[in-house]
Amino acid sequence: MAEQSTTEHPTAAAGAAPPTGAHAPAPAGASAQGGGGAGQPDQMPHATGPTALPPEHPLHGLRRSPAAHLAGEMAAGGRAGVAELREIPGAPQWGLRAVPGSEAAARLEAALGLALPAARASTGDAEALHLLWLSPDEFLAVDVSRPQSFGEAEALAEVLEPREASEDGPARERAAGQVVDLSGNRTILELTGAEARTVLEKGCHLDLHPRAFGVGDVASTLLGPVPVILHRSAGDTWRIYPRASFAEFTVRWLLDAMRELTVA
Repeated sequence: MAEQSTTEHPTAAAGAAPPTGAHAPAPAGASAQGGGGAGQPDQMPHATGPTALPPEHPLHGLRRSPAAHLAGEMAAGGRAGVAELREIPGAPQWGLRAVPGSEAAARLEAALGLALPAARASTGDAEALHLLWLSPDEFLAVDVSRPQSFGEAEALAEVLEPREASEDGPARERAAGQVVDLSGNRTILELTGAEARTVLEKGCHLDLHPRAFGVGDVASTLLGPVPVILHRSAGDTWRIYPRASFAEFTVRWLLDAMRELTVA
C-alpha cells in the first residue's frame, strides 16, 4: 500500500518540478546500470535553487522529532546490554515505487548505488543508506547516518524524467516510477539488547526467532495495536517505524514491555 507523507515539505514524483532543496548525496559505488539503454548510468542529481536550505541553516534547529520529548524516559527506562530504546530522529526516508527489472528500477538503482531488495529483505548499509522491501513494487530508502535535507527526493525523482541526448547520456523517455519524501511520515525507534526480541514478542505476532527473521529482514506488521515496519538491522538490534502520530504511544508501549526486564 502506497504511503503518503505527513510532512509539510514538498514531495516528488516522476513529472515533478525541478528540485529546489539541498544537495543530494552522491551514490556510493553504483552497482546497477540505469539510463535509457547504452551509456553511463545516471547518478542522483544535485538539488539546487533559491529555496534550498543548507545543513547549517537555523531553520533546521526548529525541527522536532515525534518522540523528542520522551528522550529522558527512554534513557531512564533501559538497561545496558538487556534492552535499550532510543529514537533516530530526522533520518531521510524516501518512498520508491518501481517494478523490479523495469527501466524505472534500473535508473533508481543506478542513482542510489543499491539494488532493490527481494521480498522481506533489505540491501545496503544498515548504518547508512539502505533500502527496505515493503511490497513487490514498493520500497523505502533510509539513511540513518545523517539528517534529512530538503529537496533530496525531488532530486532523485529527476532520474525518472525524460531527457534529450546530450553529453550526460543518450536520449530517454519518462520511466514509470515514483519517488516521494516520507521523512516526516514515520519516526525510527531503535530497540537493542539481549532481550530486545523478548520485548517485541509481547506484542508482535510474527515469528521473530533468528531461523525465521534474520538480520536484514523486514516486515510490515502490528506491534500491539500499532501498524509498524519492523527491520532487524543487526543481531540484537531492531528498528521500529511507527507513523509520527503513533510515536508516543509506541514508545510508552515499549517502555512498559521493557519494565520487568530492566528494573533491577
